[in-house]
Amino acid sequence: MAPDKSQFRYEPAPPIPTYDEAIASGAGSHTVFEAPHSPLDATDHTEGHSLLGGTASSSSTNDRTRPPRGYQPPTVETDDEGESWGSSDDDSDSEADHVRREMQEMEIDDSSHRPQSIWGKSIGRFSLPRWKWGWRLPQISLPRFRRHDANASLESATTPAANDNTNNSRNEEQPSSGSRFAFPTFGSTALFLLVGRLLALFLLLGFVYLIFVSDVFGNMSRRLGSGMFNPNDIRQYLESNISSNQIKDNLQHFTSYSHLAGTEGDYALMEDIELLFRKYGLEDVSRDTYHVYLNYPKADGRAVEIIDDKADNGKGKAIWSAKLEENDRASGLTGHQTWAFHGHSKTGDVRGRLIYANYGSREDFQRIKDLGIQTAGAIALVRYYGPHADRALKVKAAELAGFAGCLIYSDPLDDGFKKGDTAPKGPFMPADGVQRGSVSLMSWVVGDVLTPGWGSRENMPRMKKEQTKGLVKIPSLPLAWRDAKVLLQHLKGKGHRVPEDWVGGVPDVEEWWTGDHENSPIVRLKNDQDENEKQAIWNVYGSILGIEQEEKKVIIGNHRDAWTLGAADPHSGTAIMLELARVFGELLRMGWRPLRTIQFMSWDAEEYNLIGSTEFVEQNDDMLRKDALAYINLDTAVTGNTLHVAGSPVFKGLLMQILDIVRDPYENATLKELWERRNANDLEGLGAGSDYVAFQDIVGTSSIDLHFDGKGHPYHSSYDTFEWMEQVGDPDFVHHTMLGQVVALLLYELTDRPVLPFDMPHYAEKIRDWTGEIVRWVEDQAKNAKKDVVPKELTASLNSMIKASDEVMEAVRRFVAWEHEWQSSVIASGGWEPSGWGRRRCEFNSKMAWFETDLLDPEGIPNRTQFKHVLFGPQLWSGYDEAYFPSIRDTVDSGDWGLANRTIAKVANIIKQAAANLAEGTLGG
Repeated sequence: MAPDKSQFRYEPAPPIPTYDEAIASGAGSHTVFEAPHSPLDATDHTEGHSLLGGTASSSSTNDRTRPPRGYQPPTVETDDEGESWGSSDDDSDSEADHVRREMQEMEIDDSSHRPQSIWGKSIGRFSLPRWKWGWRLPQISLPRFRRHDANASLESATTPAANDNTNNSRNEEQPSSGSRFAFPTFGSTALFLLVGRLLALFLLLGFVYLIFVSDVFGNMSRRLGSGMFNPNDIRQYLESNISSNQIKDNLQHFTSYSHLAGTEGDYALMEDIELLFRKYGLEDVSRDTYHVYLNYPKADGRAVEIIDDKADNGKGKAIWSAKLEENDRASGLTGHQTWAFHGHSKTGDVRGRLIYANYGSREDFQRIKDLGIQTAGAIALVRYYGPHADRALKVKAAELAGFAGCLIYSDPLDDGFKKGDTAPKGPFMPADGVQRGSVSLMSWVVGDVLTPGWGSRENMPRMKKEQTKGLVKIPSLPLAWRDAKVLLQHLKGKGHRVPEDWVGGVPDVEEWWTGDHENSPIVRLKNDQDENEKQAIWNVYGSILGIEQEEKKVIIGNHRDAWTLGAADPHSGTAIMLELARVFGELLRMGWRPLRTIQFMSWDAEEYNLIGSTEFVEQNDDMLRKDALAYINLDTAVTGNTLHVAGSPVFKGLLMQILDIVRDPYENATLKELWERRNANDLEGLGAGSDYVAFQDIVGTSSIDLHFDGKGHPYHSSYDTFEWMEQVGDPDFVHHTMLGQVVALLLYELTDRPVLPFDMPHYAEKIRDWTGEIVRWVEDQAKNAKKDVVPKELTASLNSMIKASDEVMEAVRRFVAWEHEWQSSVIASGGWEPSGWGRRRCEFNSKMAWFETDLLDPEGIPNRTQFKHVLFGPQLWSGYDEAYFPSIRDTVDSGDWGLANRTIAKVANIIKQAAANLAEGTLGG
């Protein structure tokens, strides 16, 4: 007959007695609390009773009922409470109780009700193995060591078994001085269970040890972190989820107010980016504060005037004043339009004769001197661009030529209506457009000019402004050609007619003259400004931590500060970087992680002198030399439709693979096809134009800079607005999207390929090519200086350079062979990385990255010691342009042939040592 339903009710456990209740009846009296029995015990099922080893009489009407599959809250009793290891009475009942308790405590594995993992967005189909472990570790009760009196032991040997417990209790309560430890006796069943459990424990421990020794967890973490995600699905996800609308919205917000470095607008934008990093799920989001030298214009502190030189001995009143400022374009924006000025310019109020000097190169000023025109105390008028595109070098050249001040204007022949349509309807500078910018000497001193070589924390020592080589010593201001036209017209008939290549495109200037020190108009240049030697600036960082080598980093950076609204420079890059942070944050939420860490960095004060990025590098130089694998720079990312990429040769192979994937919808071709159509066979060189400088040239982190260029854009002017980008620069934000796709894939491949995808053979080839070029150049310079004779010692040094490049070729050939060994081992293991090979692979990746670091000269370039890379660096007198082997070029240009010879020999030895480090030993197991 089926058991009554009332038997299946849950009954509470018996109450737990207090301490007083437990001892109330004396030491020999015990209240026994039995564990509840199954309700099936009350039924007369012989098979059930024989299974449990009991008899019908073992059940009583007072037994508490319990459902067969219920959960019974545990009580204070243990499996062996009230039970002695040496007790042998009623073995069958003890064994039955033991088995019954284990059956009641078994856990039920109901996998059908487990919650399923549902991805918010699908990337292919991924399934993790479901481990259904239904077993439990056996409960192991350790034997109790009991102390027995010697006499009691003898007595127990002759006492009936019925008195065993009483004697044992008495002996435990009244131990004699002769007590000793004795192991309990074991029944055959208990001994069997003990041995079995110990054996199971040892097997389990051995299995765990085997797992850790064989590096299974390391391989499993890589599989769960990235391997469980199909790489092709990840690539497709990155390509398809870069949103042009999101990029457009970002750009519109970032260009809604001015944000010069260190100002309230800059701080507000910093907070916006920090909040977005957190919103997108980036990890370790933080801000990093430095205190640096910055200057700001005063509302009435700037003036350019033509003075009545016939009154008061040249100190008369102004007969004309330049407007200086652009037409107001701040309608609908927060705050006022940024005033026109030069960052890091010299404070001063000077007057002098006006002299026109073309592009303001050293050669141009030499030509002025050759014409017999005295320049001491004069005011130079020069135009942007030309051989010295860096405006700071124009001012410095004027200073060295003896001028008291310098004015720089945008000529329409170089950047204006002579080139095409002007802003806001075209890419070129309008009549009132003013190109702001810094005149600190970034190719001489980079970063905070008062703390060259160390991070500019607030309490760190700093130089005086008069001591630094990074600041010019004469005041300067930028001008629109609208204002320059009046100055040029006043030079007519004074000095000398300029040569044809000096004639610009300013309209209504009938004749172009140089002016001179006697007849030119007297011009006043006033530049009164606010200066702060400890102005706070703020970098913002966010990360996605790697699962295999968390300490190894691939960094992507963009500067946040702008001279005006900065739609193209820098926020086309800012908008793309933040879109990448959003997309990679989505992947992170889905469970993906890269093998190596991705760091997103928003730099401050780049426009002044690459300050934010340089201070970070100088503050963390040791860490970066050891752990930074690559740096990706986004600055003026989109101004047109032609892709330009500058960087270390290690990126060439990977870049070509990516460009072969991303398509241009306008041209119906891949970016690689478009790249090849314009014969862009290689990456361009890195100069000193953006935040990659400190990474590549100071700590030797392989760097790359990517951007789509057009015919031009209203550079550093108030016309660089969201409306200009929407109507002229990239109307549908297609090129923003394409560049986002390229950089997203670049980030993914650099951080998640097991073997770092550096093109080492191409780097070796470029070193060989550059070596041949520098050797020929030095020989030509030596022949010109030494009357067609190259000194023997110089020839020996140049030969060592050639030998060094050959050693790099051989070292790289041997080095890259290891990757083929690794691939073969993985294939032979069915796609799994064998034990020990993961460590060797990580060593291989580190050696690849350290090759760039090994090309650093700890002493730096002579007289420019911040720059330490022997291959890359800015030219001394052309900051924006690259210079391969900059230290050799500097010393040869200086005419110090002894120093040049020593520098060549030193560079050759550094290259040889880098090759030796790459080939040193083998990646042993």
